Order: sequence, then C-alpha cells, then structure tokens
Amino acid sequence: MNKGLLVIFAFVFGMVSAQQNAYYQQYAKYKMDIDVDAENFTYQGKQTLTYTNNSPDELKVVYFHLYWNAFKAGSMMDQRVGGQGKNGDSRLQKDGISRLASIPKNEEGAQNIHWIKQNGKDLKFEIQETIMKVQLATPIKPNSSTTFTMDWDAVIPMQIRRAGRNNREGIDMTVTQWYPKIAEYDYDGWATFDYIGREFHAPFADFDVNIKIDKNYVVGAGGTLENPLEVKGYDDKANIKTDDKNKATWHWTAKNMLDFAWAADRDYTVENFTVLDGPKVYYVYQKSEKTKLWETSKPYLTQFFQLMNATFGRYVYPSYSFIQGGDGGMEYGMCTMILGEGTSLEGLLGLMVHEGGHSWNQQIMAYNESMRPWMDEGFTSYYESLIMHQLFPPKEATANPFVGTLNGYRNFVKRGIEEPAVWFGDHHDNGSAYSVASYTKGELFLVQLGYIMGEQNLSSTMKEFYQTWKLKHPTDRDLMHIAQKVSGMDLKWFQNYWINTVKTIDYGIKDVKYDATSTTITLINNGTVPMPIDFSILTKDKKVVNYQIPLNMTHVWKSKDIYGDFTTLNYWPWTQKEYTFTIPYNKSQISVLGIDFSQRLADVNLADNMVEVK
Repeated sequence: MNKGLLVIFAFVFGMVSAQQNAYYQQYAKYKMDIDVDAENFTYQGKQTLTYTNNSPDELKVVYFHLYWNAFKAGSMMDQRVGGQGKNGDSRLQKDGISRLASIPKNEEGAQNIHWIKQNGKDLKFEIQETIMKVQLATPIKPNSSTTFTMDWDAVIPMQIRRAGRNNREGIDMTVTQWYPKIAEYDYDGWATFDYIGREFHAPFADFDVNIKIDKNYVVGAGGTLENPLEVKGYDDKANIKTDDKNKATWHWTAKNMLDFAWAADRDYTVENFTVLDGPKVYYVYQKSEKTKLWETSKPYLTQFFQLMNATFGRYVYPSYSFIQGGDGGMEYGMCTMILGEGTSLEGLLGLMVHEGGHSWNQQIMAYNESMRPWMDEGFTSYYESLIMHQLFPPKEATANPFVGTLNGYRNFVKRGIEEPAVWFGDHHDNGSAYSVASYTKGELFLVQLGYIMGEQNLSSTMKEFYQTWKLKHPTDRDLMHIAQKVSGMDLKWFQNYWINTVKTIDYGIKDVKYDATSTTITLINNGTVPMPIDFSILTKDKKVVNYQIPLNMTHVWKSKDIYGDFTTLNYWPWTQKEYTFTIPYNKSQISVLGIDFSQRLADVNLADNMVEVK
C-alpha cells in the first residue's frame, strides 16, 4: 500500500473510531393522562411517548420497565427474597420469609398493557416479568425520533417496598416507578435489569402528566404544578375545579429528569420555603404531633442545599419536594418519598439529607445505579457524612466526618462475608454485603481518594466531574479520568483493588529504634491493598510533624493536604513488604508516633498503627 493511501485509511479509520466512541444519550418525552380510582387503588393510563435515538445504532426493538409486576407471589423478586432467607433485605421479609408471598390477590401489583402503537401502527410485545419487549414496525434510525402511544391499567400494590397503598404511617398512595418506562440504551446496550427490589436506570426525559383523582386528595410530586388554583392544598385562593365524577385534575410538568413520581393522601398538608440561591422546597406530609420535627428541620434543609451547591455543584431544577410516603426513604426526580414520623431531629435530617443528596448523584449525574450502585449510594453517603458533620458537630471534636463509616467498615470486614462493590446491585447474595459494598465502600472510595491525592485535589475533582457530566450518564471511568488529570497521579490501581476485590488495607509499625539524635521506624504491610502512608509524630511540646511515604504506583506524589504540611520521603514499592526510615527526633522529644493521624486510612487493624513513647 502506498503512503498516500495509508494516510487516507488512517484518517478514515480514526474518524469512524471517534464516531463509534463518541458520547451520546437518548431522550424521551412523555405525555400522560391518568384516571385514578382511589377507592379501589387502581388507575387507567394513556401515554404518548416521543423517543429520540441519538445513538449511532439502528434500533429494531425497544424495552420498557413494568416495575409493579414484581409485587406478587411467585415473582422474581419473591423468589430472590425467599431464596436468600435471613440474608436478604429485611424490608422485604418477615422472619426470613418473603412478604411478597402473602400479598392478597386483589392487592398484587399489576401493569396490564392493552396495546402499544408506533406512529399509529399496532406493535407486537412480550411481557417478561418486569420487562416488556416490543418489536418495532419501523426501525428507529440513528438521530431520528418515533412516537409510541399506549393504553394500560394498573393496580397499586400492597405497600411492601417503596411504592404501594396504605403505608405504615397511613399514606393512601405512594406511586413510584409506576408507568411503562422506556429503558435506557447506551454503549453497553439496553439496560434491561429485572426489578428485584434495588436500583433503577432510565434515559433523561420531559414529562407532561395529568392526574385525575377524587377532589379531596392532595397530590405531592416531583415536578412543577401548573394549575395550583384548581386543586386542593397548594394555594389558599384555590377554587377546586372538578368533573362530573367529582374528580380534580392535577397538571404536572418536569424537564430533563429520569422519572416522575407522586403520592396522594386526603390528609396531606403542603408547605414551602425558598432557599437563597437554591430551589423552592415543598413539604407534603400529614401534619401532626408525630411529624412536628418537619417544621424544625426547615433551616437545616436550607443549609443542606446551600452546602451542596457550594461543595459539589448547583442544583439544576426549580424545586424539590419532601413527601411523606413509601418505606424508609427513596429518591426520585425533584422529590423523595420518606417516612415522616421522626423521633429525633438528627434522625429525620439524616434521612432528608441522604435522599435529597441523591438529587445530585442518582438524578443529575444519573449513574447507571443498577450496574454501579456504589457511585450513587456511596457518593451520596459521602456528602451525607460531610454535611451532617457540619449541621450537627460531634461533642468530641474531630476533623474527620467519616470516622463512623470507617469503624463500621472495619467491624463488617471481621465477619468475612464482604462482596465486591463491582457486582450489580440486585446480584449480591447477602443484604448486608450489598449495603457495605454500595454505601460504605462507595463512600470510602472518595475518602481514600482524598487521603491519596489530598483533599483539595478531591474537591476540585468532584466539582469538575459535576460540571462536565451533569445531566449526562457518566461512569467511574469518567470520574477517574478527571481525578488523574487533576492530581497527575495514576489511580487505576486503587479503583481496581477497592471496587473489584474485597482485599483490605493493613499497615503496622513493626519496629522502633531510638538513637541519641534520631529515631528509626520500620513499617510493615500486612494487608493486600497497597497505599501511600501518612506518618506523623506528636512532640513533647505538642507539635505535629508529618511525613508522606508515597506509593510508587501513583508516580506523582501528593503535594499538599488540609491536615498539615509534610516532608516527603522515598517511595515505597508496592511489592516490598517492609519500609524503614529515620527521622531527626530522639525518644526524649517524641510523645506519640503513628500511621495516619487524620484517621482517614481504611486500615482494618488499628492496634499496631500507633506507639506511645514513654
């Protein structure tokens, strides 16, 4: 081949490769008309969905999620929960037995699809548990749109997990993951994850939803209410507009969200306040002596939104609603469903801060949480710990908000049942192992990154990550690209160890020898995850002197940290078991010496990390 043709071939191949690997995301627009039979906990639904294929692929089939089909005896969720025994999700069990197995027939969840059409043509579809596979009449070509129309009815299930009727605090309807929702399609293909009770994923979408329901109900939702003067609860000047069946229609809209969720109850009170430089916040709850802490929580929630805006990035939607409903807490677009009868302000705020924090992770950053729950749950837990530490400073002063999480991780590791965080959310065999892998290991992923690269670099990384990837669907690879760019370090080794394995960190002080003018220390790596080491001494005159022992795999060393200046020593090769160094202080000058005075390192055995010099 001559050189000219070779150059042309290389250019064309490069262009094709760039196109194939370019980022894209699908988009949907939902127009729904919902007619609710509140007495029987059912509804009739009509939906028009405009779907845009921004991928380079021609789509011949599409998939929809039908989550409520899981809420019945014999479903895959029931089978999974029943098969796990006491190792499963306690909210889905009673005495180790699946609660789904005993759902009365008339309270089983159901989404009955009557028909679906594409541009007016009837389509063939197949229901596979919580997934509906639809054969298209006309393939959707790249960079083109198509319109689906659909008619269905649904039964609001017995409240078992998140969605359902008559929750334990007396909320009539929590209506979440409730409509036929088109699945996400990206470089990894269709995200057709069966619903077994854990995480979700979806393309960004616009919503225009009309909910017709008995006029005595108040509806709370994640979105903008377009007709507050025609319905109950949102405006004192409202003149409720009803049809011949005494039903009012609630008109909600939302843009660029993953889902639309709502709840309805006859006894809801609606309150609101506006956060300076933040969203308008709505409280939709049963106001009583049991929920009196909601009023007290308002100034704390104001601080929460302001702190998140400052430390991560600005909240992008116009409002956010805290709605009493569901079980525990669960995040959705512009709202969360939470149990509201708090016994302590800190407990209620912890739930509100965590679920509200998901707005930045699950909703705005929109990770594929079915594949990477550790990014959504873990990063949300990180900011929860950080902000709760500021809202409720501990009585025992500590600069580290993550001590509790680290101690919980150490205690769990001793049980020997840890599972890798890389596993899909619904595929963990043990409920506790899922929680640690997703919440704890995900939170500590960022804590360890701060320890390795310095807290200033971590903060810069997370802000740039947010600004670059908000309202998209980033992966851990995208985060690591920015972390490595900001720090200059190679960090792939850390992600591999922390996320893909259950190996642990365990460094210790093996030997200390004192001379007239110096002290020689030998450290040992008893663990299976290599790390750089921060080592410090506390002198007799209460001065802290810090040293950094870099890990050779990072190739660039930490240059600063908020926990004080330090002297950088020679690097420690990751293959080397022991490391010896000498510091210019003798025994009479040292009070305490040890590893990680900042208490950030996820070392599973702290017993050999400190030496008190007597």
